[in-house]
Amino acid sequence: MGYSAPCGVVIFDYAAWCSRYPELAPYVSQPQAHQYFYEATLYCDNKPTSVVVDVCQRSVLLGMVTAHIAALNAPIGGQPSSPLVGRINNATEGTISVQTQMDYPAGSAQWFVQTKYGAAYWAATAGFRTMRYLGPGQQARGANRWPHGN
Repeated sequence: MGYSAPCGVVIFDYAAWCSRYPELAPYVSQPQAHQYFYEATLYCDNKPTSVVVDVCQRSVLLGMVTAHIAALNAPIGGQPSSPLVGRINNATEGTISVQTQMDYPAGSAQWFVQTKYGAAYWAATAGFRTMRYLGPGQQARGANRWPHGN
């Protein structure tokens, strides 16, 4: 992922993303990847005022979310994306049966842990979902800007 420090936002770099996620690269075109990246910014703020101040760190996080969205939506291995939503909580083999569960309350990880990329993102952003005490006279940096996991 590339970044531009002067403007404080991550600029999507398709070649770098493909290098980091080679297992997804054959199935995700550049235009698709760009759209997945823009969608990823709904989950990880890419503004200069983001709570993730370090642009390089934000670049890695946005790459993870982009990969997560791609894994959920792209036709991997020539197969269309799975119509299943949630985690598989029951499966049988004779006459094939699959049951999924997707009951995530606000601030939960369930949507993210559907893929290894989302799980990595959730783990990497744990520090941004905690409350920090600031004593008198201290100014909060990035306060009220993290939209998930309250």
